[in-house]
Amino acid sequence: MDTSTIVWIIVGIVVVIAIVVIIVFVTRRRRHEAKVEADRRKAAHLRQQAAETDAAARQREADAAQAAAAAKQAEAAAAQARLDSDRLAETSAERQSAAADLHTEAQDRLRKADEVDPDVDRDSTATDARGDADVRGDARRDDLRRDDVRRDDARGDDVDRGVVAADGTRRDDDAVR
Repeated sequence: MDTSTIVWIIVGIVVVIAIVVIIVFVTRRRRHEAKVEADRRKAAHLRQQAAETDAAARQREADAAQAAAAAKQAEAAAAQARLDSDRLAETSAERQSAAADLHTEAQDRLRKADEVDPDVDRDSTATDARGDADVRGDARRDDLRRDDVRRDDARGDDVDRGVVAADGTRRDDDAVR
């Protein structure tokens, strides 16, 4: 073998080695670019998931704030209702007291009227078991109820055929007959 053949063999081997090195370099570079691109896609996907999670967290925070506001509003409404209830109870108590005072005043006026009325027989007034009410006044109220029933019957009401008994209870005409 002469030297020129050896030189050509060496040049051929160097060229083959250079081609192999270039192929390896290009292959590694493509793998590296593919890996970088895959990492970019993965990072973009993770960022998208993080944004969705953050949006969900903000939505839950808004829902929690809204629920807290609704709870505070309900507490305020309950407090207002308690105040209204207390005010109405106080008003009711005042009105009951005023009604009792008026009832007492009416009873006093009835007694005075009986004292002044010359037609009232003061000896025949009786009292109930407690001794403080005028039984004759109760009988007078029963007479007025009977008069009301007679007026209703005379008017001929077909709509209301009930009868008011002396004790104040109502009965149907059919039950009475």
